[in-house]
Amino acid sequence: MEISPAQANAFTLQREMEWFAQVIETRMKLYFGEDCVYTSIFEVPLPALDDDTSMYAGFIRYYNLHIYERIILLLALCPHVKPELLDVFLSENTHTRRGYTEFGGIRGNQHSGFIPTVETAAFLIAGKNLAERFNVYTYFSEGHFFSKHGILSVQASEHNRNEPLFSSPLLLSREYISYFTNGEAYQPVYSSEFPAKRIETRLRFSDLVLPAEVMDEIQDILHWIQHEYTLMQDWQLHKRLKPGYRALFYGPPGTGKTLTASLLGQACDMPVYRVDLSKLVSKYIGETEKNLASIFDQAEQKKWILFFDEADSLFGKRTSGNTSNDRHANQEIAYLLQRIEDYPGIAILASNLKGNMDEAFIRRFQSVIYFPAPDEHDRLRLWESAFASGRVPLAEDADLSAIARKYPITGGAIINVLRYAAIKAVEREIPLVYQHDIETGIRKEMRKEGKG
Repeated sequence: MEISPAQANAFTLQREMEWFAQVIETRMKLYFGEDCVYTSIFEVPLPALDDDTSMYAGFIRYYNLHIYERIILLLALCPHVKPELLDVFLSENTHTRRGYTEFGGIRGNQHSGFIPTVETAAFLIAGKNLAERFNVYTYFSEGHFFSKHGILSVQASEHNRNEPLFSSPLLLSREYISYFTNGEAYQPVYSSEFPAKRIETRLRFSDLVLPAEVMDEIQDILHWIQHEYTLMQDWQLHKRLKPGYRALFYGPPGTGKTLTASLLGQACDMPVYRVDLSKLVSKYIGETEKNLASIFDQAEQKKWILFFDEADSLFGKRTSGNTSNDRHANQEIAYLLQRIEDYPGIAILASNLKGNMDEAFIRRFQSVIYFPAPDEHDRLRLWESAFASGRVPLAEDADLSAIARKYPITGGAIINVLRYAAIKAVEREIPLVYQHDIETGIRKEMRKEGKG
Protein backbone atom coordinates (compact mmCIF):
# COMPACT_ATOMS: atom_id res chain seq x y z
CA MET A 1 0.00 0.00 0.00
CA GLU A 2 1.31 3.43 -0.95
CA ILE A 3 1.96 5.68 2.02
CA SER A 4 1.21 9.41 2.10
CA PRO A 5 3.96 12.09 2.23
CA ALA A 6 2.98 12.77 5.85
CA GLN A 7 3.39 9.09 6.79
CA ALA A 8 6.75 8.90 5.02
CA ASN A 9 7.99 11.99 6.86
CA ALA A 10 6.71 10.65 10.19
CA PHE A 11 8.56 7.33 9.76
CA THR A 12 11.81 9.10 8.84
CA LEU A 13 11.57 11.73 11.55
CA GLN A 14 10.89 9.06 14.17
CA ARG A 15 14.31 7.57 13.42
CA GLU A 16 15.93 11.00 13.18
CA MET A 17 14.54 12.08 16.52
CA GLU A 18 15.72 8.86 18.17
CA TRP A 19 19.22 9.64 16.91
CA PHE A 20 18.88 13.25 18.01
CA ALA A 21 17.80 12.16 21.51
CA GLN A 22 20.99 10.09 21.72
CA VAL A 23 23.04 13.10 20.62
CA ILE A 24 21.49 15.21 23.41
CA GLU A 25 22.04 12.47 26.00
CA THR A 26 25.65 12.00 24.89
CA ARG A 27 26.41 15.74 25.02
CA MET A 28 24.93 15.99 28.53
CA LYS A 29 26.91 13.05 29.87
CA LEU A 30 30.17 14.24 28.32
CA TYR A 31 29.63 17.80 29.53
CA PHE A 32 28.94 16.79 33.12
CA GLY A 33 31.62 14.06 33.18
CA GLU A 34 29.24 11.10 33.50
CA ASP A 35 29.88 7.58 32.16
CA CYS A 36 29.03 7.40 28.45
CA VAL A 37 29.32 4.81 25.72
CA TYR A 38 30.64 7.44 23.31
CA THR A 39 33.57 9.82 23.55
CA SER A 40 31.96 12.27 21.11
CA ILE A 41 28.45 13.06 19.84
CA PHE A 42 29.74 12.35 16.34
CA GLU A 43 30.15 8.67 17.24
CA VAL A 44 26.37 8.26 17.58
CA PRO A 45 25.39 6.31 14.40
CA LEU A 46 23.49 8.47 11.89
CA PRO A 47 20.30 7.02 10.38
CA ALA A 48 20.86 6.06 6.74
CA LEU A 49 18.61 8.02 4.38
CA ASP A 50 20.01 6.96 0.99
CA ASP A 51 16.94 4.98 -0.09
CA ASP A 52 14.42 6.97 1.95
CA THR A 53 11.65 8.49 -0.22
CA SER A 54 10.33 11.04 2.32
CA MET A 55 10.50 14.76 1.59
CA TYR A 56 12.63 15.25 4.69
CA ALA A 57 15.20 12.69 3.48
CA GLY A 58 15.14 14.24 0.02
CA PHE A 59 15.99 17.61 1.57
CA ILE A 60 18.94 16.11 3.50
CA ARG A 61 20.30 14.54 0.31
CA TYR A 62 19.67 17.59 -1.89
CA TYR A 63 21.67 19.91 0.36
CA ASN A 64 24.10 17.17 1.39
CA LEU A 65 23.76 18.25 5.01
CA HIS A 66 26.83 18.08 7.25
CA ILE A 67 26.19 16.53 10.65
CA TYR A 68 26.33 20.01 12.23
CA GLU A 69 23.60 21.21 9.87
CA ARG A 70 21.53 18.12 10.55
CA ILE A 71 21.70 18.74 14.30
CA ILE A 72 20.78 22.42 13.86
CA LEU A 73 17.84 21.53 11.60
CA LEU A 74 16.47 18.94 14.04
CA LEU A 75 16.97 21.31 16.96
CA ALA A 76 14.81 23.93 15.18
CA LEU A 77 12.22 21.32 14.16
CA CYS A 78 12.02 19.62 17.55
CA PRO A 79 9.58 22.07 19.26
CA HIS A 80 7.13 21.43 16.42
CA VAL A 81 7.50 17.64 16.32
CA LYS A 82 8.83 16.27 19.64
CA PRO A 83 9.12 19.14 22.15
CA GLU A 84 9.60 16.75 25.07
CA LEU A 85 13.10 15.87 23.82
CA LEU A 86 14.24 19.35 24.85
CA ASP A 87 12.86 19.21 28.40
CA VAL A 88 16.31 18.21 29.65
CA PHE A 89 17.47 21.77 28.88
CA LEU A 90 15.03 23.04 31.50
CA SER A 91 17.19 21.51 34.23
CA GLU A 92 18.10 23.77 37.14
CA ASN A 93 21.70 24.53 38.06
CA THR A 94 21.93 23.60 41.74
CA HIS A 95 24.69 26.18 42.33
CA THR A 96 22.88 29.18 40.86
CA ARG A 97 19.27 28.04 41.41
CA ARG A 98 18.47 28.91 37.84
CA GLY A 99 18.74 27.35 34.40
CA TYR A 100 22.12 26.64 32.80
CA THR A 101 23.19 29.74 30.85
CA GLU A 102 25.21 27.63 28.41
CA PHE A 103 22.03 25.78 27.31
CA GLY A 104 20.57 29.00 25.89
CA GLY A 105 16.88 28.77 25.04
CA ILE A 106 13.80 30.81 25.84
CA ARG A 107 10.23 30.13 26.96
CA GLY A 108 7.30 31.01 24.72
CA ASN A 109 4.04 32.81 25.54
CA GLN A 110 1.85 29.73 25.03
CA HIS A 111 4.44 26.99 24.47
CA SER A 112 5.40 25.55 27.85
CA GLY A 113 8.47 23.75 26.56
CA PHE A 114 12.01 24.82 25.72
CA ILE A 115 12.56 26.94 22.59
CA PRO A 116 16.17 26.54 21.39
CA THR A 117 18.47 29.40 20.44
CA VAL A 118 21.84 29.53 18.67
CA GLU A 119 23.41 29.09 22.11
CA THR A 120 21.65 25.73 22.34
CA ALA A 121 23.07 24.66 18.99
CA ALA A 122 26.57 25.79 20.00
CA PHE A 123 26.32 23.84 23.26
CA LEU A 124 25.10 20.66 21.55
CA ILE A 125 27.75 20.69 18.85
CA ALA A 126 30.75 22.29 20.55
CA GLY A 127 30.30 21.70 24.26
CA LYS A 128 33.23 23.47 25.95
CA ASN A 129 35.29 23.79 22.77
CA LEU A 130 35.46 27.54 22.11
CA ALA A 131 37.01 27.29 18.63
CA GLU A 132 34.32 24.82 17.56
CA ARG A 133 31.69 27.12 19.02
CA PHE A 134 32.89 29.92 16.73
CA ASN A 135 32.67 27.51 13.80
CA VAL A 136 29.03 26.78 14.66
CA TYR A 137 28.18 30.45 14.24
CA THR A 138 29.09 30.31 10.53
CA TYR A 139 26.01 28.15 9.91
CA PHE A 140 23.87 31.16 10.78
CA SER A 141 25.54 33.65 8.47
CA GLU A 142 23.66 35.33 5.62
CA GLY A 143 25.77 33.42 3.10
CA HIS A 144 24.74 29.97 4.35
CA PHE A 145 21.92 28.25 2.46
CA PHE A 146 19.85 28.11 5.66
CA SER A 147 19.51 31.89 5.46
CA LYS A 148 19.84 32.41 1.68
CA HIS A 149 17.02 29.99 0.91
CA GLY A 150 14.78 31.09 3.76
CA ILE A 151 14.95 27.75 5.56
CA LEU A 152 16.06 28.82 9.00
CA SER A 153 16.70 32.26 10.42
CA VAL A 154 17.98 33.93 13.55
CA GLN A 155 16.45 37.33 14.10
CA ALA A 156 16.59 39.59 17.11
CA SER A 157 13.20 40.96 18.14
CA GLU A 158 12.45 44.52 19.21
CA HIS A 159 12.59 43.35 22.81
CA ASN A 160 16.06 41.80 22.72
CA ARG A 161 17.85 43.71 19.96
CA ASN A 162 20.49 44.92 22.45
CA GLU A 163 21.16 41.41 23.75
CA PRO A 164 23.60 38.89 22.21
CA LEU A 165 22.37 37.87 18.76
CA PHE A 166 22.77 34.21 19.57
CA SER A 167 20.29 34.42 22.38
CA SER A 168 17.65 34.72 19.64
CA PRO A 169 15.52 31.65 18.87
CA LEU A 170 16.05 29.34 15.89
CA LEU A 171 13.17 30.07 13.52
CA LEU A 172 12.40 27.30 11.03
CA SER A 173 10.24 28.70 8.22
CA ARG A 174 6.60 27.65 8.14
CA GLU A 175 7.10 26.42 4.60
CA TYR A 176 9.72 23.89 5.66
CA ILE A 177 7.78 22.87 8.75
CA SER A 178 4.96 22.03 6.34
CA TYR A 179 7.32 20.15 3.98
CA PHE A 180 8.86 18.13 6.82
CA THR A 181 5.52 17.19 8.40
CA ASN A 182 2.55 16.86 6.05
CA GLY A 183 4.70 16.97 2.91
CA GLU A 184 2.83 19.88 1.35
CA ALA A 185 3.77 23.41 0.38
CA TYR A 186 2.79 25.94 3.03
CA GLN A 187 0.17 28.49 2.04
CA PRO A 188 0.40 31.62 4.21
CA VAL A 189 -2.88 32.61 5.82
CA TYR A 190 -4.27 36.08 5.19
CA SER A 191 -3.91 38.13 8.37
CA SER A 192 -2.76 41.48 9.71
CA GLU A 193 0.77 40.06 9.79
CA PHE A 194 0.50 38.83 6.20
CA PRO A 195 -1.93 41.20 4.44
CA ALA A 196 -1.90 39.39 1.10
CA LYS A 197 -4.24 36.82 -0.40
CA ARG A 198 -3.57 34.33 -3.17
CA ILE A 199 -5.63 34.94 -6.31
CA GLU A 200 -6.37 32.34 -8.97
CA THR A 201 -8.57 31.98 -12.04
CA ARG A 202 -10.15 29.16 -14.01
CA LEU A 203 -9.88 31.14 -17.22
CA ARG A 204 -7.06 30.81 -19.77
CA PHE A 205 -5.10 33.32 -21.82
CA SER A 206 -7.44 32.51 -24.71
CA ASP A 207 -10.28 34.03 -22.64
CA LEU A 208 -8.41 37.34 -22.21
CA VAL A 209 -9.79 40.00 -24.54
CA LEU A 210 -7.35 42.86 -25.06
CA PRO A 211 -5.96 44.81 -28.03
CA ALA A 212 -3.10 43.07 -29.87
CA GLU A 213 -0.49 45.64 -28.78
CA VAL A 214 -1.42 45.10 -25.12
CA MET A 215 -1.21 41.32 -25.52
CA ASP A 216 2.27 41.76 -27.03
CA GLU A 217 3.44 43.65 -23.95
CA ILE A 218 2.00 40.98 -21.66
CA GLN A 219 3.81 38.33 -23.70
CA ASP A 220 7.06 40.20 -23.00
CA ILE A 221 6.52 39.68 -19.27
CA LEU A 222 5.64 36.03 -19.84
CA HIS A 223 8.78 35.47 -21.92
CA TRP A 224 10.94 37.12 -19.26
CA ILE A 225 9.55 34.76 -16.60
CA GLN A 226 10.10 31.73 -18.85
CA HIS A 227 13.64 32.66 -19.93
CA GLU A 228 15.01 34.66 -17.00
CA TYR A 229 17.57 32.03 -16.03
CA THR A 230 18.92 31.80 -19.58
CA LEU A 231 19.16 35.57 -19.91
CA MET A 232 20.63 36.28 -16.48
CA GLN A 233 22.96 33.28 -16.09
CA ASP A 234 23.76 31.74 -19.48
CA TRP A 235 23.93 35.14 -21.21
CA GLN A 236 25.58 36.72 -18.15
CA LEU A 237 23.12 39.63 -18.11
CA HIS A 238 23.13 39.58 -14.31
CA LYS A 239 26.19 41.81 -14.59
CA ARG A 240 24.05 44.50 -16.22
CA LEU A 241 20.46 43.88 -15.14
CA LYS A 242 18.75 43.69 -11.79
CA PRO A 243 16.90 40.41 -11.19
CA GLY A 244 13.13 40.33 -11.38
CA TYR A 245 10.61 42.31 -13.39
CA ARG A 246 8.50 45.31 -12.43
CA ALA A 247 5.33 46.31 -14.30
CA LEU A 248 2.59 48.90 -13.98
CA PHE A 249 -0.90 48.05 -15.25
CA TYR A 250 -3.17 51.07 -15.51
CA GLY A 251 -6.58 51.77 -17.00
CA PRO A 252 -10.29 51.89 -16.09
CA PRO A 253 -11.69 49.37 -13.57
CA GLY A 254 -12.84 46.06 -15.02
CA THR A 255 -10.45 46.02 -17.98
CA GLY A 256 -8.54 42.86 -17.02
CA LYS A 257 -5.60 44.00 -14.89
CA THR A 258 -6.18 41.52 -12.04
CA LEU A 259 -7.12 38.73 -14.44
CA THR A 260 -3.91 39.27 -16.41
CA ALA A 261 -1.79 39.00 -13.27
CA SER A 262 -3.59 35.76 -12.36
CA LEU A 263 -3.07 34.35 -15.85
CA LEU A 264 0.67 35.14 -15.77
CA GLY A 265 0.96 33.14 -12.56
CA GLN A 266 -1.12 30.30 -13.96
CA ALA A 267 0.91 30.11 -17.19
CA CYS A 268 4.22 29.93 -15.27
CA ASP A 269 2.99 27.90 -12.28
CA MET A 270 3.74 30.78 -9.92
CA PRO A 271 1.41 31.76 -7.04
CA VAL A 272 0.00 35.30 -7.32
CA TYR A 273 -0.60 37.23 -4.10
CA ARG A 274 -2.72 40.37 -4.10
CA VAL A 275 -1.59 42.76 -1.37
CA ASP A 276 -4.40 44.29 0.66
CA LEU A 277 -3.37 47.94 0.97
CA SER A 278 -6.08 48.68 3.54
CA LYS A 279 -4.38 46.20 5.89
CA LEU A 280 -0.90 47.24 4.87
CA VAL A 281 -1.11 50.93 5.70
CA SER A 282 -0.83 51.84 9.37
CA LYS A 283 -1.20 55.13 11.15
CA TYR A 284 1.75 54.20 13.34
CA ILE A 285 5.15 55.34 12.13
CA GLY A 286 7.22 52.45 10.88
CA GLU A 287 4.37 49.91 10.83
CA THR A 288 3.72 50.23 7.07
CA GLU A 289 7.37 49.48 6.34
CA LYS A 290 7.21 46.54 8.74
CA ASN A 291 4.12 45.13 6.99
CA LEU A 292 5.76 45.57 3.59
CA ALA A 293 8.90 43.83 4.82
CA SER A 294 6.85 40.88 6.06
CA ILE A 295 5.45 40.31 2.57
CA PHE A 296 8.66 40.90 0.62
CA ASP A 297 10.79 38.81 2.98
CA GLN A 298 8.55 35.80 2.42
CA ALA A 299 8.04 36.39 -1.29
CA GLU A 300 11.78 36.70 -1.96
CA GLN A 301 12.31 33.10 -0.86
CA LYS A 302 9.61 31.77 -3.18
CA LYS A 303 8.55 32.22 -6.78
CA TRP A 304 5.65 34.58 -6.14
CA ILE A 305 4.10 37.29 -8.24
CA LEU A 306 3.16 40.24 -6.01
CA PHE A 307 0.16 42.22 -7.22
CA PHE A 308 -0.60 45.61 -5.64
CA ASP A 309 -4.12 46.63 -6.68
CA GLU A 310 -5.19 50.29 -6.45
CA ALA A 311 -1.54 51.00 -5.85
CA ASP A 312 -1.88 54.78 -6.11
CA SER A 313 -3.63 54.81 -2.72
CA LEU A 314 -0.25 54.17 -1.10
CA PHE A 315 2.30 54.65 -3.83
CA GLY A 316 1.10 57.94 -5.29
CA LYS A 317 2.98 61.15 -5.83
CA ARG A 318 5.21 62.41 -3.07
CA THR A 319 4.13 65.40 -1.05
CA SER A 320 6.11 68.55 -0.39
CA GLY A 321 7.38 67.20 2.92
CA ASN A 322 6.53 70.28 5.01
CA THR A 323 4.83 68.35 7.82
CA SER A 324 5.77 65.27 9.81
CA ASN A 325 2.93 63.35 8.14
CA ASP A 326 4.26 64.33 4.71
CA ARG A 327 7.75 63.22 5.63
CA HIS A 328 6.42 59.93 6.99
CA ALA A 329 4.45 59.28 3.76
CA ASN A 330 7.52 60.07 1.65
CA GLN A 331 9.57 57.69 3.78
CA GLU A 332 7.07 54.90 3.09
CA ILE A 333 7.24 55.59 -0.65
CA ALA A 334 11.04 55.57 -0.62
CA TYR A 335 11.08 52.31 1.31
CA LEU A 336 8.69 50.66 -1.14
CA LEU A 337 10.69 51.93 -4.12
CA GLN A 338 13.79 50.27 -2.72
CA ARG A 339 12.06 46.96 -1.94
CA ILE A 340 10.44 46.77 -5.38
CA GLU A 341 13.71 47.66 -7.08
CA ASP A 342 15.53 44.94 -5.11
CA TYR A 343 12.76 42.33 -5.41
CA PRO A 344 14.08 39.40 -7.50
CA GLY A 345 10.59 38.22 -8.50
CA ILE A 346 7.68 39.71 -10.43
CA ALA A 347 6.02 42.80 -8.95
CA ILE A 348 2.91 44.21 -10.63
CA LEU A 349 1.24 47.44 -9.53
CA ALA A 350 -2.23 48.33 -10.79
CA SER A 351 -3.80 51.78 -10.91
CA ASN A 352 -6.80 53.37 -12.57
CA LEU A 353 -4.78 56.43 -13.57
CA LYS A 354 -1.10 56.52 -14.49
CA GLY A 355 -1.01 60.21 -13.52
CA ASN A 356 -1.66 59.26 -9.89
CA MET A 357 1.61 57.35 -9.65
CA ASP A 358 4.89 58.76 -8.43
CA GLU A 359 7.32 59.43 -11.29
CA ALA A 360 10.13 57.66 -9.44
CA PHE A 361 8.10 54.45 -9.72
CA ILE A 362 7.55 54.84 -13.44
CA ARG A 363 11.28 55.03 -14.10
CA ARG A 364 11.82 51.72 -12.31
CA PHE A 365 9.25 49.71 -14.29
CA GLN A 366 10.25 47.50 -17.19
CA SER A 367 6.69 47.65 -18.53
CA VAL A 368 4.00 50.32 -18.26
CA ILE A 369 0.88 48.84 -19.87
CA TYR A 370 -2.36 50.64 -20.54
CA PHE A 371 -5.53 48.51 -20.32
CA PRO A 372 -8.14 50.42 -22.37
CA ALA A 373 -11.90 50.07 -22.15
CA PRO A 374 -12.92 47.54 -24.84
CA ASP A 375 -14.13 48.81 -28.21
CA GLU A 376 -17.25 47.44 -29.92
CA HIS A 377 -15.44 44.49 -31.47
CA ASP A 378 -13.82 43.45 -28.16
CA ARG A 379 -17.09 43.99 -26.27
CA LEU A 380 -18.82 41.53 -28.60
CA ARG A 381 -16.08 38.97 -27.96
CA LEU A 382 -16.53 39.48 -24.22
CA TRP A 383 -20.33 39.10 -24.43
CA GLU A 384 -20.05 35.96 -26.55
CA SER A 385 -17.42 34.47 -24.27
CA ALA A 386 -19.44 35.26 -21.13
CA PHE A 387 -22.71 33.73 -22.33
CA ALA A 388 -21.13 30.77 -24.11
CA SER A 389 -18.89 29.66 -21.25
CA GLY A 390 -21.58 28.28 -18.96
CA ARG A 391 -24.22 27.03 -21.42
CA VAL A 392 -26.38 30.04 -20.65
CA PRO A 393 -29.59 29.69 -22.74
CA LEU A 394 -30.24 32.88 -24.70
CA ALA A 395 -33.73 33.77 -25.92
CA GLU A 396 -34.19 34.57 -29.61
CA ASP A 397 -34.55 38.28 -28.91
CA ALA A 398 -31.11 38.51 -27.25
CA ASP A 399 -28.93 40.38 -29.73
CA LEU A 400 -25.38 40.49 -28.38
CA SER A 401 -24.10 42.43 -31.40
CA ALA A 402 -26.58 45.24 -30.80
CA ILE A 403 -25.76 45.27 -27.08
CA ALA A 404 -22.01 45.47 -27.77
CA ARG A 405 -22.58 48.35 -30.17
CA LYS A 406 -24.93 50.29 -27.89
CA TYR A 407 -23.35 49.95 -24.44
CA PRO A 408 -19.67 50.92 -23.81
CA ILE A 409 -19.01 48.88 -20.67
CA THR A 410 -15.97 46.91 -19.50
CA GLY A 411 -15.36 43.20 -19.13
CA GLY A 412 -15.81 43.34 -15.37
CA ALA A 413 -19.23 44.95 -15.79
CA ILE A 414 -20.19 42.32 -18.40
CA ILE A 415 -19.49 39.54 -15.88
CA ASN A 416 -21.76 41.29 -13.35
CA VAL A 417 -24.50 41.53 -15.99
CA LEU A 418 -24.06 37.81 -16.70
CA ARG A 419 -24.66 37.01 -13.04
CA TYR A 420 -27.76 39.23 -12.88
CA ALA A 421 -29.29 37.89 -16.10
CA ALA A 422 -28.61 34.25 -15.17
CA ILE A 423 -30.33 34.70 -11.79
CA LYS A 424 -33.40 36.20 -13.49
CA ALA A 425 -33.51 33.41 -16.06
CA VAL A 426 -33.22 30.53 -13.62
CA GLU A 427 -36.17 31.88 -11.61
CA ARG A 428 -38.51 31.40 -14.58
CA GLU A 429 -40.51 28.37 -15.58
CA ILE A 430 -38.69 28.44 -18.92
CA PRO A 431 -35.08 29.39 -18.08
CA LEU A 432 -34.05 31.79 -20.84
CA VAL A 433 -32.05 35.03 -20.81
CA TYR A 434 -33.93 37.78 -22.62
CA GLN A 435 -32.68 41.04 -24.11
CA HIS A 436 -34.57 42.85 -21.35
CA ASP A 437 -32.60 40.97 -18.65
CA ILE A 438 -29.28 41.95 -20.17
CA GLU A 439 -30.24 45.59 -20.66
CA THR A 440 -31.62 45.85 -17.12
CA GLY A 441 -28.33 44.42 -15.81
CA ILE A 442 -26.39 46.92 -17.90
CA ARG A 443 -28.37 49.84 -16.52
CA LYS A 444 -27.65 48.62 -12.99
CA GLU A 445 -23.93 48.59 -13.77
CA MET A 446 -24.05 52.04 -15.33
CA ARG A 447 -25.87 53.46 -12.29
CA LYS A 448 -23.07 52.10 -10.09
CA GLU A 449 -20.63 54.17 -12.15
CA GLY A 450 -22.87 57.22 -11.97
CA LYS A 451 -23.79 57.03 -15.67
CA GLY A 452 -27.41 55.95 -15.43
